[in-house]
Amino acid sequence: MISANCVAGRDRGKGLPVLSARQFIGAATTALSLITGAFLLALAAGNARAQGSAPACDAAGEIALLPSPWAPWKGAPLRVMLVTEKPLQGELSLTGPDGSVAATSRERHGGPPYFWFTEIKAPAAGSWHATLTPQQAGAGCGPITREIKVRPDKPSGPGSAAGSTWPLRNTWNRASENLFSAWIEKLFDDPLDAEPSWPALHEVVRDPSRNFLFNHLGLNEDAKIYLRPDCADLPYTLRAYFAYKMGLPYGFSKCSRGGGGKAPTCPQWFSLQNAEEAKPPPPPPVAAPIPPAVSGYFGVSSAPAPLAPPAPKPTGPAPSFTELVQIVWDSVHSGSGRTALADNNTDYYPVPLSADTLRPGTVYADPYGHILMIVRHIAQTEDAAGIILAVDGQPDGTVARKRFWRGNFLFAQDPALGGPGLKRFRPVVVANGAMRRLTNAEIAKNPQYADFSLDQSQLGVEGFYDRMDDVMSPSPLDPTRAMEEAITSLEEQAKVRVTSVENGRKFQNNKRSEATMPDGAAIFETSGAWEDFSTPSRDLRLLIAIDVVLGFPDRVVRRPERYAMPKDKSLTEVKAELQRVLASELATRK
Repeated sequence: MISANCVAGRDRGKGLPVLSARQFIGAATTALSLITGAFLLALAAGNARAQGSAPACDAAGEIALLPSPWAPWKGAPLRVMLVTEKPLQGELSLTGPDGSVAATSRERHGGPPYFWFTEIKAPAAGSWHATLTPQQAGAGCGPITREIKVRPDKPSGPGSAAGSTWPLRNTWNRASENLFSAWIEKLFDDPLDAEPSWPALHEVVRDPSRNFLFNHLGLNEDAKIYLRPDCADLPYTLRAYFAYKMGLPYGFSKCSRGGGGKAPTCPQWFSLQNAEEAKPPPPPPVAAPIPPAVSGYFGVSSAPAPLAPPAPKPTGPAPSFTELVQIVWDSVHSGSGRTALADNNTDYYPVPLSADTLRPGTVYADPYGHILMIVRHIAQTEDAAGIILAVDGQPDGTVARKRFWRGNFLFAQDPALGGPGLKRFRPVVVANGAMRRLTNAEIAKNPQYADFSLDQSQLGVEGFYDRMDDVMSPSPLDPTRAMEEAITSLEEQAKVRVTSVENGRKFQNNKRSEATMPDGAAIFETSGAWEDFSTPSRDLRLLIAIDVVLGFPDRVVRRPERYAMPKDKSLTEVKAELQRVLASELATRK
């Protein structure tokens, strides 16, 4: 069995305030502290301040508006993201204090959630208005307008909170989760054929064109952030970054890796309020040489060995964001994602397999120790199959985007491997002044979520991939085109492997240190240079991917109802044609 490890991975280790625009304006004129909670405007029908729009349109869209920075002022670009739960078509516009339209955007992203984005490089101080004008105006949906105050002077930062890395200004609910999904999608957005890859995550978050929350706090905070997470760390890092910028609760667990035929468990959970307690204890002091005069029999002292001191209780300020992220990296591993699906004491919970639930920010934990995060869902069209894109981190710090397919997203049902599958972060709430996670039952009953499900536990390997095929492409696929998509995915995976090998070659040529190869199964679970630059687990996945492509014609024969089969050809003829195309494609793609 391959160890539960992140591609030879390292072993370390109630809703947002719902305010109307009128409430927001009043808060802005009284105190800056009240502005912070109001900048996320989850717009319920009862609070709608729309110009000529029907309340039903506003409620059906479940719209959330987020301006950035957290306290807009005339000396910083004003970025606006509008997110909706429903697939409205329309135009987002920003109108300045003088009444002129300064920016518009008809480009709708996502699905679901759906979002628009626009930006003003140098906004004038005063009252701005963000307006979504739906194309369905004739069906009772008129323009929906919200007001944004832009200050003439630079505000101070959001402040601090005793005993917490950042002050809480918001809470997790459907609106904040939708904004998290939209932020993730925009962060890793690229053309489908771009095959993007970055040497480190901080290169992504430091790019203002990608990162909607760049310098969101107005403290030049992104210039000080260095992020090089591996695959298990990557989802936790992105969730922590978003929570930090938005003032949301955050926590993480210390989990076992499983064993004895059982899934990993997470006996310890930490939040912003006690994160320093997750630090490992200091190493025991080196014992001084024993003088001969006090030696016991055979030159060995009979005195008891000194005990290692316990981990000190935190007495100073809460860790900074950078320090918190390092504590998280030292605590989590791939076992954190493979916990049993019904377990309540986990950081993730399983969701149904549907286009509505598999949103950007959803995490995939494979049974062999790799973790990926969904960043985009591209709907099926008449000419192309639907696609789910995800990102993962590698031990050398590389972050790359990949397609969902059997070669990248491995699946198996074995209690000894834990609970693999697609999961979301468990919401963290504040109750009686303390942070805690919602249980599975609470998530199932909470109208802001209501997406806990054990359905994945009932699926075999083929059933899982069949269900995912149905999610991505509800309509039958042309078998040849579908196989060509699989070949393209294999080609992308091979290129990523080439990059990994090249990184190892550069390390070896620089002669910074040796990358000693461990013995036996330890090649899959170790630390140091071998972990960072070796590729045994990635090679294993590549071998599995090759088998998937070579077996594609047989898969079509096994499930012909899934494909738009030619009416004038038998299954045998279709299989033969697929094998011919397969041989041709593999010979030409080099």
